Amino acid sequence: MLDYTDFFREKRRNRGTFDLLTAVHKAEYGNVKRPVNKKTGKPIEPAHKFEINLEGDSCTKEKYDVFLKYQMQIHKDPPSRWKEKDFKRFLCSGLDRKILKIGDNTMKLGSYHQCYRLDGKLVAVAVLDLLPHAVSSVYLFYDPEYRQWDFGKMSALREIALALEAKYEFYYMGYYIHSCIKMRYKGTFSPSYLLDPESLEWCLFDKTYQRELDKRPYVSLSHDRKQGPVTTEENSQSQTTATSASASETTKERSTVFDDGQDLEFDEALSDEEDAEIPEGSMFDYHIPGVLTKDEVKSLDLDHWRLVVRNNLVELEVSISVNFAYQSHSLTNVQDIRGWEDWKIDDPDTIKGIAAELIAATGPKLLQNSALVLF
Repeated sequence: MLDYTDFFREKRRNRGTFDLLTAVHKAEYGNVKRPVNKKTGKPIEPAHKFEINLEGDSCTKEKYDVFLKYQMQIHKDPPSRWKEKDFKRFLCSGLDRKILKIGDNTMKLGSYHQCYRLDGKLVAVAVLDLLPHAVSSVYLFYDPEYRQWDFGKMSALREIALALEAKYEFYYMGYYIHSCIKMRYKGTFSPSYLLDPESLEWCLFDKTYQRELDKRPYVSLSHDRKQGPVTTEENSQSQTTATSASASETTKERSTVFDDGQDLEFDEALSDEEDAEIPEGSMFDYHIPGVLTKDEVKSLDLDHWRLVVRNNLVELEVSISVNFAYQSHSLTNVQDIRGWEDWKIDDPDTIKGIAAELIAATGPKLLQNSALVLF
């Protein structure tokens, strides 16, 4: 017989209150309360052992097996799509890890795996980038046998707690695609902010913002402020493009006809159609948030970036003479690339176009103390 007096007393005391840091750790094996068995006088062990630990983003067979199972059952990928080397490159080769001390606070930096285990079995892995100012959620995969645990919400709460406990300033939940059913849980956290695709400012992601995304497939609040309110005709046209469903239905209402167990996801093509997802033309034509513009790249000294070709160091534009060691290879006969001046940075079929897009996506600091390897 168990004595539940203390349990109910605590439940009454905490009624109407919620403390995130207490709640997220409550089910962990080390924190589970063990009532005393009156017959034996000994604490009763929990029926299960739930443990969570933060570790480096190493590649193990245990993680790969869960990942492959997740990709095959949830995303319907064929087994051939994800070899172990692909998994390692995708989720186990992130940022270098180190410790940063600021006053009395110690912060972990780099790429980590937050692993969830039940009775010693790995059931989920959250891939995280710990940055000086934020905890960034990169990816989450889990054993589909435990999908009822709602790992998306659970892991988000754990990561918010991590950000609070370690004094990171922000928590990044990653991409948000309004038409993707599996991402809709991100919109339930409040207050949260969505990056404006044009002004790159953070906008409060409230019910008003979500209703705008219900009406049209592309929303930029900064653009709306400049252009004024969207006309009825424009709104109707956007709805026709975005969905064939009734204009009176919101995304939330449409999603209720589907069972979460069906794992529907509208934003992904089948794996064998991935090549069709790559748009034609230059990356500069798409005005991608966070990517340098064509004019910004033109202002950089791209001509003097070095290219490694068969152990030779080639400057992209100017011909010079140099002889020094680069990594383990001796690099000599530095020369320029013919046609460089004639190529355009918005032509992705040329070395100049490839280099320009790479710098635009990664930032100008990459030009310093680095060389480009394409072949």
